[in-house]
Amino acid sequence: MPVTFKACYTVKPMDPTWSGHVALSEWDQIGIITHLPTIYFYRPSQNWLTPDSNIATTLKDSLCRVLVPFYPLAGRLHWIGNGRLELDCNAKGVHFIEAESSSTFNDLGDFSPSSEYHHLVPTLDYTLPIHELPLVLVQLTRFKCGGICISFTISHAVADGPSALHFISEWARVARGESLQTVPFFDRKVFRAGEPPLVPPPKSYAHMEFSPPPLLLGQSDNTEERKKNTTVAILKLSKTQVETLKKKANESWHRPSNGRGYTRYETVTGHVWRSACKARGHEKDQPTVLGVWVDSRSRMQPPLPEGYFGNATLVVVATSVAGDLVSKSLGYAASRIREAIEKVTDEYVRSGIEFLKKQEDLTKYQDIHHAVGCDNGPFYGNPNLGVVSWLTLPIYGIDFGWGKEVYMGPGSHDFDGDSLLLPGPDGDGSLLIALCLQVVHMDAFKNHFYEDIL
Repeated sequence: MPVTFKACYTVKPMDPTWSGHVALSEWDQIGIITHLPTIYFYRPSQNWLTPDSNIATTLKDSLCRVLVPFYPLAGRLHWIGNGRLELDCNAKGVHFIEAESSSTFNDLGDFSPSSEYHHLVPTLDYTLPIHELPLVLVQLTRFKCGGICISFTISHAVADGPSALHFISEWARVARGESLQTVPFFDRKVFRAGEPPLVPPPKSYAHMEFSPPPLLLGQSDNTEERKKNTTVAILKLSKTQVETLKKKANESWHRPSNGRGYTRYETVTGHVWRSACKARGHEKDQPTVLGVWVDSRSRMQPPLPEGYFGNATLVVVATSVAGDLVSKSLGYAASRIREAIEKVTDEYVRSGIEFLKKQEDLTKYQDIHHAVGCDNGPFYGNPNLGVVSWLTLPIYGIDFGWGKEVYMGPGSHDFDGDSLLLPGPDGDGSLLIALCLQVVHMDAFKNHFYEDIL
């Protein structure tokens, strides 16, 4: 896709904001600490702003206004030793890029994520010192057909999915001339950020999510698996297919003790996990884990304040051997996922915080291999899998003043085992699964995925 970059601006808060250093919580400093992209496409409409330059002006003007209440996003990260970070609220600003493409939306087909998206999403040079990297980058790309796309990439060290969507939604609201709906809450003291370990420590749990995921049997590391070519697919499930899977899961295994049937996420994710094991041709005794991201905001006691801005979503792992997943029913897979999710209580979260506070160095818990090509960090590729849910996030209907998007999705999605569960854009109960697997496994996965529903 031919893309020409026209300009890059630094956008700063329009008013003076608080300055100083802020301690990050342990959840901010582990897992993915690079930037994660999201992309939105918009077609011209009768409400389209003219002249064309008003689009960029509207976005930049509203961005500098929304950065006042969201002032930490205009700051920079700093390493403070032992793999730990702090946030410097210094109002250095975010980057706003303008670009043009001679392509049209028709060239993108159904907008499925592909390598073409890399030209539409801002990139960063992670070999630079971290304090030189903006926390937020935005790219506005105009297409030959008159359509545009707006992509955002936001540092995962300062915002998880709910927080990133909170910022984007409020920015769109400000661009439409409306007031902020929910003021962000930045005090990370609710997670004891910057404080020493407790003495005596609270109740301790076995946190398997902090251990390296299993390797393929017969391998001593995952170096070769990391190198294999991958491909992305968007798989669609109708509401009827989702209900069929839920019915299978709830009728084929012991009903959960609380009487609440298996959810869409537990059921569909269990189906993805089983299909991946079949497609990968695992041996029966192959250990496999499924990374499950759980939002702890409502699970804390008391629940976190509305608008909590930071990382409150943590990963836990469901475990099994491939033979059990393949030979037993879908309900078994769903039950393993339910068990992992139900572990996330207030006590469990606080136990994890204390575990991390006691670690001399957090580096081994940080996933930066996506960005710099190294072999460190947890690997949820073969024989493992990670499924992130966007089912309850307000991902659709982002209107900056010229109508809602025609498509939204992850900006890039090209690492083995990465998958994302999204609601269908029409609100009809359908689901989308954005899945990345090794090329050699994708066709078999699709066959198992759909045949096993029938």
